Parts: sequence; structure tokens; C-alpha cells
Amino acid sequence: MNENIKAHILVLIATVLIALSFIISGKLSGVIHPISLTLFRFVLAFFALLPFILMKKKLREKIKNSFLKGLKISLFYSLYFILLFKALEYTSALNTATLFTLVPLITAFFAGFVFKDKLNIYKLMTYFVGMIGTLIVIFDGSIEAMIKLTFNYGDIIFLFGVLSMALYSISVKYFYEENDNSLVLTLMTLFGGIIWMSIALFVLDVSLQWEKIEDNYLFYMLYLSIGATLFTVFLYQKATITLGPNKVMAYVYLNPAVVALFMYIFEAEKINIFMFMGIILSILATISLLKQNGYKKLD
Repeated sequence: MNENIKAHILVLIATVLIALSFIISGKLSGVIHPISLTLFRFVLAFFALLPFILMKKKLREKIKNSFLKGLKISLFYSLYFILLFKALEYTSALNTATLFTLVPLITAFFAGFVFKDKLNIYKLMTYFVGMIGTLIVIFDGSIEAMIKLTFNYGDIIFLFGVLSMALYSISVKYFYEENDNSLVLTLMTLFGGIIWMSIALFVLDVSLQWEKIEDNYLFYMLYLSIGATLFTVFLYQKATITLGPNKVMAYVYLNPAVVALFMYIFEAEKINIFMFMGIILSILATISLLKQNGYKKLD
């Protein structure tokens, strides 16, 4: 199996893990402040990976060189969560989900400058189709709800969060060097996330309240930390190094479709004909973008 196919499989696994995290996150909603929850995710994920790095001298030696890279990469990753939670004080989850469909397009726009992979009309049209497909799924096929959608101050805040997610994907590829190790870089990204989220916690005067995470909540927390944070950070970084940010972010269009599928399986929520059409559009757009998108290495 060649490296490209392996990388695509890694992104698909990450997409499934993230889709499940939306359902799990809903069960933890309101227990503690989301920023404290995210910090807890980073802390658990960091200490889960740390022993595997410390046990090997070859990996330990790379920690120092990866620290600053991880700090830079995690800045954008952490900013995304901080801006998302701040935006949700003024806007709805539906609005943020809608704006999140802009991530692949914005990623492609900046990747054009960084990796010299220019956008063309066909690519723009494909991104537009992908956005329409995901929006149909997000709005349960209700055209009326889509038309009535209004934007507010919180949406402006989250636009910067969307930008941060795009820059996170680009920075993973941009800062990576041949002598780097993906596991060590993942560890340092998580450590950087702990630093940035701790600063946010202090600045926004948010209390930890981690003692409230017990019983079933602890099980959900372990999944979010290991499955949806540690594994996905590693999988995305590993795949982005091989495929480039454009192809990895193209899978964003599949997220609502996978969530809808899991909600059908676990929560018995129906998928109507319009949602099914939206899922098909999202899949077709993703496949088309994967065939088109690439990147060129910097000289």
C-alpha cells in the first residue's frame, strides 16, 4: 500500500472519530465550561502519549527541536476552540456549523500562496457544491431554514475561528521537516495546546471544575481525549504531511454526513430524501477535490 492511500485511510478514520465526538460532546454539554473541558482533553491526551515518547531515546531527543513547532501549530488549533466557545455566547451551533463549511475553501485560498497551488474556476465550483451539500445535511434538508438563517456578532467571531482552523492545517505541513517525528510533533502540539488553553482559562477567568467529570462523564471524556484529540491530531498531522492541507480539509464536507449516519444508527434519527441528496453532493465534491487538489513543496 503506497503512502497516499495510507494517508487517505488515516483521514477517513479521523473523520469517523470526529463525527462520534460531536455526539459524545453533546452528552458532556453544560457539565463544565467548554474551555476547561478542552484543556482537560489536551491534558489527558498529552499524558496518554508521553510515556511512549519517553521510553525511546530516539524520540526523546526530538522533543526539544519539536517544541517551538508544536507551540506554533497548536496556537491556531487552540484559537479555533477559544473562538468557537466565545462565538457560541452570541450565536447558535447551527450558525457555526454553517460557517465551518468555509474551512476547505479558505484553506485552499491560503495554500495557493504558501504552496503555490492556485485555485481555478472548476475548483471553486466544486467547493461551492461541497458547501451546498453539507448545508443541506446540517439544515435537515429544510430550504426554508436555510433562507431564514441570519448572521450576528458571534458569527463574525467564529469567522476568525474558521480562519484559525485553515491556518492550523497549513501550518502542520509548513513547519514539518524531514527529520521530524509525527508522534513527537503530536505530543508537542498537545503540550502547546495545554499552554494556550491555560492562558485562555486565566484571561477569561474560567474555573476548572474537573471534579464534576465522573462516572459515565469520565468515560466520555476519555473518548474525547484519546479518540477525538490524541488520535485525530496525530492522524491529521500524519496525513497532511503526505497529502497537503487541501486534500485533508476536503474531508470536512463529509463530517455532517457521517454525523447524520451515526445519529441514525445510535439515536434513530431519520435521514430524509433531501439530506440523502446533500450527503451524495458532499461525497461527490470531496472525491472531486481529492482528484484535483495537490501541493507543491517550497523551494
